[in-house]
Parts: sequence; structure tokens; C-alpha cells
Amino acid sequence: MDLEKLISDKNLKLTNARKEILKILIESTKPLSYEDVKDDISMDKATFYRNIIKFEENGLISTFESNDKKRYYEIQESNHSHFICTKCSNIECLHEDIKVKIKNHKVETIIIKGICSNCINGN
Repeated sequence: MDLEKLISDKNLKLTNARKEILKILIESTKPLSYEDVKDDISMDKATFYRNIIKFEENGLISTFESNDKKRYYEIQESNHSHFICTKCSNIECLHEDIKVKIKNHKVETIIIKGICSNCINGN
């Protein structure tokens, strides 16, 4: 995924902070919170969140809140569901086709909570 194209397609200014955040999110295989990335970025918390808000407003990322009351972020590539373990709080992206229809509503995000295989098996 080309960072510069991603930013320019949304008519956003390309800054070092934006490149840093997007690079981390693009390379990740799962959604990340601020706490997950704070040691890998060279900006303060306010700059991080200011850019995250701009990315969300422009449809570059999607976000949700987990059991631990943290917000998690990922590149908006395709709609998919997430599984959150209620024991260890691990988050997994689910790529199975899960369809939920609610009359007179448009479902955009599905978060499934339960116990992951590692916790079931005692790992």
C-alpha cells in the first residue's frame, strides 16, 4: 500500500506524523491502540489523536472500543468483523462472511466477544 497515494487521494497534507502512523497501521495484522504504538512513534499523544481523528473523518481508518475501554485503529480496507476475547482481551480480525440484518438499520461493524482458543486451551 502506497502511503503517499493513500494520503493524496484524500487531499490531506503529507506530514511525518501521518506517515509514521499509517506505516504502523498498514504493517499491522490486527487493530492497534495508542498504547500499542506509543513507543514506536516520535510524536506526542495530542498529535497522534489529532491525526487519527483526521484519518477517521476521511475514511482512511476504522476504529472501535474494546473490553479494556481502549480505542483500536486499523486501515479501512474491507468491512470485516472482530473477535475480542473476554479473558485475555486479544483482538482478532475475522474474515468469515458474517451477515446480520436488522430491519430499518444499516450494520457497519460487528464485534463478537467470547473466549479465544488460547484461553480455552489454557495457553
